[in-house]
Order: sequence, then structure tokens, then C-alpha cells
Amino acid sequence: MPSADNRITTLFDLPIRSMRFHEASQTLMTAATRHDQPSQIVVTPNVDHIVRLDQQPEFKNLYATADYIFADGMPVVWASKMTSNPLPERVTGADLFVALCKQCAQKNLPVFILGGMPGQEQELQDAFARTYPGLPVSIFCPSMQFTPDGNEADTAIGRIQDAGPAILFICLGMPKQEYFAFRYRREIQSGNVPLILCVGAAMEFALGQKKRAPLWMQKIGMEWFWRLASEPRRLWQRYTVQGSRFFGILLRERRKLRQS
Repeated sequence: MPSADNRITTLFDLPIRSMRFHEASQTLMTAATRHDQPSQIVVTPNVDHIVRLDQQPEFKNLYATADYIFADGMPVVWASKMTSNPLPERVTGADLFVALCKQCAQKNLPVFILGGMPGQEQELQDAFARTYPGLPVSIFCPSMQFTPDGNEADTAIGRIQDAGPAILFICLGMPKQEYFAFRYRREIQSGNVPLILCVGAAMEFALGQKKRAPLWMQKIGMEWFWRLASEPRRLWQRYTVQGSRFFGILLRERRKLRQS
């Protein structure tokens, strides 16, 4: 059942923040300036995430400990209408990436990017300079064999510590990015990054490497269809098989809410 805190909507056993986008981005910018607390982790679940979390209870328990959980997918927002505290709108990782990069450029706050294709650092640096002029950005593009607990992850942590960013964007895809974020929060107790966002393909959209769905499709919850049409070979399973599994999870959640 929903938390007594009306700023939290408990759905699929996740404490999802009930905020509008503007409020969420401002809250996170404030968190990015706080060096007196452990790193704050941000995750943004969509349908694919909900299905995968349902299949991995141990990972789901860890995921639920993120400091800020926002609903990325419109189906998650629609599902919240089953609760007594429906979410006002979705807050996507792609939109947060853009908003926070713009604000960091204005305030000269450094960011760190963990992600991208191997050897792409200079190309990405140039793209950030064009898209977000004045943004202090450090980039580490790991190999395709990157694991959150491997030697390359150790190197990544060292580079992050050397750069001292206000925000760390991890663009590795689920679950690598989340496991790395939680490892970082667990191990780094001083000189930590104030804010860590697990944002998947957000950087590619922000820099124009991938084209995002038109705004009207985003608003009616059809962004998934745009992505499927854009990358059918890679995404067909996510939006067909995973989508049907989500429907089953949704029915189970509905029964649970009715019984509570």
C-alpha cells in the first residue's frame, strides 16, 4: 500500500517519488551541491526494468534502496492510478540528463560520464562542447567487457575520484550501471560524488547520436513504439516479450493493492 508520505508512491515494491519534472530536477540540483552526505543514487524504472526486477528479487531489494526513484515509463505512471497517490507525471532519465547538464554548465559544476563506446572520449568531448558550452565534463568509455566489480571498474572509480564531479552519469545500461552505482556508494565514504544518475541511453539522445520520439508520442506513452521502430532487431524482445510479462505483473499488483 502507498507510503504515509504523500511524496512517495509505493508501487511494484518500489518507493517512487511523486514529483513533477521541474521539482525533481531542482531537488537533484540541490543534492548535487551536498558533500556532507553519502552519494545519492537516482534510478528511473520503466516497463523493462520492472519486469527484470521482478525476475531478480535480490537485485530488486538493492534497487529499492536508491535515494531517488522516478517513473520513467508512462505505463508505470498509468499503473500508479491504482493507488491512492497516483504519480503526477513521468520523470525520465533522458530529460533529467539534459536539464542537469544545462544547469551544471550555467553554474560551472563538473560532471563525469561513465559510458559510450570504447575509444570515443574525444568525440564525446567535442559533442558536449557543442551541445553544452562551458560544461566541465570528464569522460571514461570502458570496454564492452566492463563489469561493476572488475579491474576496469576500479580504474573508473579512480578517475571519478580524481575528477571530483558534482554529478556522475552512468550510461552503461541496466543492471551494470546500477550495480556500479551501489558499489561506489558502499565503498567511497569521503570525497564522494554528491549525485549519481543511472541513465542508460540518455547521453546518446542528448548529443543527437540517437533520435528521440516526437514530444506528442512521448506525452501519449508511445515512445516505446518509436524506439522499437528505430531499433527493431535490438529492442523487439524488450517491447514485446517484456511488455506481455509486465501485464501479468500489473494484474498481480492490482490484486495486491485491492487486498491491502
